[in-house]
Amino acid sequence: MPDEGQMGPEVDRVIPDTEMPRHAEVVIIGGGIIGASAALTLARRGISVVLCEKGLVAGEQSSRNWGWVRKARRDPREIPLVIESLRLWTDMNETLGAETGFRTTGIVFAADNDSDVARFETWLDHARPYQIDARLISGSELDRHLPDGGSRYKAALYCASDGCAEPQAATPAIARAAQRAGAVILTDCAVRGLDRAGGRVIAAVTERGRIGCNAVVLAGGAWSRRFLRDLDVTLPQLKVRSSVLRTAPLDGAPTTAFWGDHAAYRKRLDGGYTIANGSVNVVPIVPDSFRFLKHFLPPFWDDRKGLRLRADHRFAEEWREERLVTLDEVSPYETTRVLDPKPDRRYNREALAHLAKTVPAFAGARVVQEWAGMIDVMPDAVPVISPVDSVAGLVVATGFSGHGFGIGPAAGRLAADLATGGAPLVDPREFRLSRYSDGSNPRAAVGI
Repeated sequence: MPDEGQMGPEVDRVIPDTEMPRHAEVVIIGGGIIGASAALTLARRGISVVLCEKGLVAGEQSSRNWGWVRKARRDPREIPLVIESLRLWTDMNETLGAETGFRTTGIVFAADNDSDVARFETWLDHARPYQIDARLISGSELDRHLPDGGSRYKAALYCASDGCAEPQAATPAIARAAQRAGAVILTDCAVRGLDRAGGRVIAAVTERGRIGCNAVVLAGGAWSRRFLRDLDVTLPQLKVRSSVLRTAPLDGAPTTAFWGDHAAYRKRLDGGYTIANGSVNVVPIVPDSFRFLKHFLPPFWDDRKGLRLRADHRFAEEWREERLVTLDEVSPYETTRVLDPKPDRRYNREALAHLAKTVPAFAGARVVQEWAGMIDVMPDAVPVISPVDSVAGLVVATGFSGHGFGIGPAAGRLAADLATGGAPLVDPREFRLSRYSDGSNPRAAVGI
């Protein structure tokens, strides 16, 4: 059952397949944008693939995010992958034969002070080799993207080629295209675990039965840590709760997407706005918070002003979910089909109140809905897209740390490459799982 009886945003429907194959070359665990994109890639290559989703396609963070598709302020390790993803997004509607809502809007990141400007300049130095069209703007040029922004902010980082898409439509459209290409999509079908022989994956064991396979892609988002734990694989991953609200259609507000310390927004295809607090996210204290303290203490300290530690029901829930279950028992993935937490309305309303004071058009905004999602985060805020050394045939694609929607199409393609031994879309070395155990001590990049 969904947490707390909440309801997330309405997601476009994907009609699942009714027959479960006994075998496929690749089984994908997770029906978010990464899993759906991997399924589409494989199906279009003529590779048999089954996607198993415990709930509904895009039911969790893939439909709950801001909808941004950006290169600006990406960790430099992600930039080659996000450049490829932007290429895919640009042609996405034509490729899928469906509306994803993607459009180029530009995105502005506001700098309140000299320290913010210095951080953005540092990022620009890191990004310069990739020839990204991001730059600092101020004064009247900033005013064109944000009313009176030139007088309210020291400067802003602006990338004209960045854009937005509609999360509730995009992933389902990708999944339906994968079906048309030959992929089998199963919903309400949790994968409980894997069968192995000689250290290699030979089958995915679902609540409906066994699917023999040569490879598995785990794109389980916030559930990936729990799944890998049963395989004795350590993934230092935690969850962060992020809340947003959406408004009814609103006239006169800016069309360039915006981020500031107090609020962020982007215009939706329906004329309304998705709004969130620009900096505040809630971090539930759970058993893994203590297990992975050495990994997460440095990034938590660096972002101590924006993270709110919270002791709540999540500790007991995750403690219960840790119990090892056999493959013939009901798994935690079946008892919680959709991870649907309560939104933190206080932070949402603070963001809207700030916008109402600074951008007159938002003063008349009417809130239509609020929701939250659990973001799968890594200590260095860089995803893991990697084979698992101890489980041959298993590829993990998780830990996108709030960046997964925009980078998703290319990340799914890279995961498909790794699962089938194809030439990787980009060099996957920076995304390897072993970076947390080989002494690399990865940290988040500066200027992000």
